Amino acid sequence: MMEAAAWMLAVAPAASAQSGSWSPKKQLVGGVVRSGHLLFLSGIGGWYPERRPMPGGIGQQTSDALTIMKESLAKAGSSMDNVLKVQVALVDPEKNWEPMNEVYNTFFPKDRPARSYFGSTGFRRAGQLLQIDCIAYVD
Repeated sequence: MMEAAAWMLAVAPAASAQSGSWSPKKQLVGGVVRSGHLLFLSGIGGWYPERRPMPGGIGQQTSDALTIMKESLAKAGSSMDNVLKVQVALVDPEKNWEPMNEVYNTFFPKDRPARSYFGSTGFRRAGQLLQIDCIAYVD
């Protein structure tokens, strides 16, 4: 009996999703996707020519990307303190990891979020050295 109940709980969400009755509750809030209390920011580049004419180094690009993240979270009613997970795509990680990490730690001085990263050969915009995504929450 317990096994049958557990099976029903496990397949019920999948069955309703397949039937088309389930849809995520999400809305766009100033460039941030919100679903319930979660905020999703993706593809924050390290360099935008309209913000700064030259790409700059990895420290500058990390600071710029995290500043954009901070501003976007504030517009959505959250903050860097509420970031749960960060993912970093980084060009030439052997060279850029330490200087990126040094700047990153100034934005997350304590209670750092979970973080993953992967190396990249480059991005659509030549000169861009990183791209950052995050998941945060809002009360």
